[in-house]
Amino acid sequence: MRPFAYGRPRTIEEATRVVADDGAMAIAGGTNLLDLMKLQVETPEKLADINRIGFGEIEDTQAGGLSLGALATNTATAVHPRVRADYPVLARAILSGATQQLRNKATNGGNLCQRTRCFYFTNVDQPCNKRDPGSGCGAIDGVAKLHAILGTSEQCIATYPGDMAVALSALDASVDIATANGEKRTVPVREFHCLPGDTPWRENVLEEGEIITAITLPPPVGGTQIYRKVRERSSYAFALVSVAAIVEMEDGLFTRADLAFGGLAHKPWHDPRVGEALIGQPPTSETIDRAADILLADARGFGENDFKIPLARRALHAVLEPAAEGAG
Repeated sequence: MRPFAYGRPRTIEEATRVVADDGAMAIAGGTNLLDLMKLQVETPEKLADINRIGFGEIEDTQAGGLSLGALATNTATAVHPRVRADYPVLARAILSGATQQLRNKATNGGNLCQRTRCFYFTNVDQPCNKRDPGSGCGAIDGVAKLHAILGTSEQCIATYPGDMAVALSALDASVDIATANGEKRTVPVREFHCLPGDTPWRENVLEEGEIITAITLPPPVGGTQIYRKVRERSSYAFALVSVAAIVEMEDGLFTRADLAFGGLAHKPWHDPRVGEALIGQPPTSETIDRAADILLADARGFGENDFKIPLARRALHAVLEPAAEGAG
């Protein structure tokens, strides 16, 4: 780890000013950033510890939803009574994402901003356009077992590794952001993360000096909420494929199907056409297959991860069939 300066701003205004400086980064729980600093993937000259600036509360919104403070821990979020009662898909996603020790330190804002776990990104001796633009993507012709099959580019095929954001995408949450000039803006979580395109180093829409202050959940909906994570071992591991689903049924037909997928792309994958294909249809194998056809129409494997294409189809069946029974 390289030497760095360390400061503890006390206000959001001070924090955004510090983070706007070249070579400066914000740190909260540090569960991702410190690992990357040890590997010299991230080499900030200055760290701004933002734990004193507030934004650690979980509060009801006037619209009937829930505001999750960016500095609230994953543990506090997952066990919050309203999250467990009204947004169980989120609680389940968080609990599947990491050990108790990590959840006790990891924050909601940091969770959204975590970086990929691609072997070529975290190994500075390997080519990676995300870490070293123009050096190439070693994963395309290399070790790609965990990598993306949707939304890839010739520059990068890495996946977003998180679980929480997949559930937030199914819930259609939004991200509240403080800007460096003292203003605020809100971004739908479905638009917060970026696809690689020609700029794989840009993983989200945060600009220089911007800091997440909260995640806002809409008013709760009915139906059945499920989060299923397919991984190589039963202990904590990154998803090969994950599915977050919010499903409602009436008279044996889908009336609501909000779906998001993890492990398939550079961002949590939400394609509204997948859910739309289910609305008004019975939960038959044929119906689910048609939805999977839409999801996977542009899927492309890279050898080692070809298995993800049929696995995503099976995962969708495994989620929707019991969800439909529970919502019926």
